[in-house]
Amino acid sequence: MSLESGSRRRGARLEEAILDAAWHVLVEHGYHGFTYEAVAARAGTSRPVLYRRWPQREDLLLATLTTYWRPMEIPDTGSLREDAIGFLRNADADRSGMITLMSVQLGDYFHETGSSLSRLRDSLLEPGRPAPFETIVGRAVARGELPDVPRPSRVVNLPLDLLRHDLFMTMRPVPYEKIVEIVDVVWLPLLGGWF
Repeated sequence: MSLESGSRRRGARLEEAILDAAWHVLVEHGYHGFTYEAVAARAGTSRPVLYRRWPQREDLLLATLTTYWRPMEIPDTGSLREDAIGFLRNADADRSGMITLMSVQLGDYFHETGSSLSRLRDSLLEPGRPAPFETIVGRAVARGELPDVPRPSRVVNLPLDLLRHDLFMTMRPVPYEKIVEIVDVVWLPLLGGWF
């Protein structure tokens, strides 16, 4: 057992140390190397400690990803365009590494469980929380920038889908010019069709 300042870690401190170790094991070794043994060794604890908290490896994986998959702040600049661009820039900076991790390091998980990135993402999101672009469009409607009419979810959420596509295709951050293109050339004109 790992000792810290002369005493054993317990409760929240121990769990934090385990999830931090689990994250590093996942990033460095992928799902294939994401074992109870590897995480316990990295955290300086024992496998039974992990089993008591997370009886299945998938439980430990979801707890680890939930710890590192925090909701991103949605800008509120007073402008639909600026909110959209600002959110995509935040998503690009915050999620490009996570997207790469999830697509590359979790391939074995998706194969083994028959799951998908979409299902995994949905399990990490706070239930009942609106999608970021639903919030952005809702604020624009409340400000009078957009009329209050029904819009297809696919249209409302398209900017993030396009950013995600570029991240998957290049495995690199998306340049600012492409973010502006997504908003100005694709989304705003398309959104305008739903006035």
